[in-house]
Amino acid sequence: MSEIMKPAEIEKRSFGIITEELGERVFAPGIAEVVKRVIHTSADFDYAETLCFSDGVIEQAKTAIAAGATIVTDTNMALAGISKATLAKFGGRAVCFMADEAVAQESKSRGVTRAVVSMEQAARLEGPLIFAIGNAPTALIRLHEMIGAGELAPALVIGVPVGFVNVVESKELFLHGKTPYIIARGRKGGSNVAAAIVNALLYQMIEREGF
Repeated sequence: MSEIMKPAEIEKRSFGIITEELGERVFAPGIAEVVKRVIHTSADFDYAETLCFSDGVIEQAKTAIAAGATIVTDTNMALAGISKATLAKFGGRAVCFMADEAVAQESKSRGVTRAVVSMEQAARLEGPLIFAIGNAPTALIRLHEMIGAGELAPALVIGVPVGFVNVVESKELFLHGKTPYIIARGRKGGSNVAAAIVNALLYQMIEREGF
């Protein structure tokens, strides 16, 4: 307890503990890094079982980021947690429209959540889009509707909202679909988990590129 460690050493030791406690579990290349960072963020080993990945999603996500993808979040907390300096190295950016006054006014006039309007606004952005949803199941539901209507083709949907109402069901919409996804099945998730997944992808790319 009296030992003073630098942040990098704390993180290294933490990941060592996580690796040890995961035991003999085997993950596909790139997925282990995501799972471990989510566990590091949450101290919850359930994610080793509940995180679901579409085939080839890690490389698909990296390709999108390398092409300057925009990361769209459903909370400013998730936005704050993403390493935007790292994302910028690849020409990308992260945005959240939830606090925009125009979004608030439209959601009120239509009787829908801000998350719904935010997703619709984000769908109009140019370039590859990665959606990191950690709070609002209505965001996932609206994304699924727009994808089904041919109005949107995300490079990746990270679906990890936390809660009880429509949370499980909104996540299940994406499982086994054609849109690349990283989904946390069940009720658990959150903005911190969404940001952790994005950062896990970014840090893998930094390591690969040698920045």
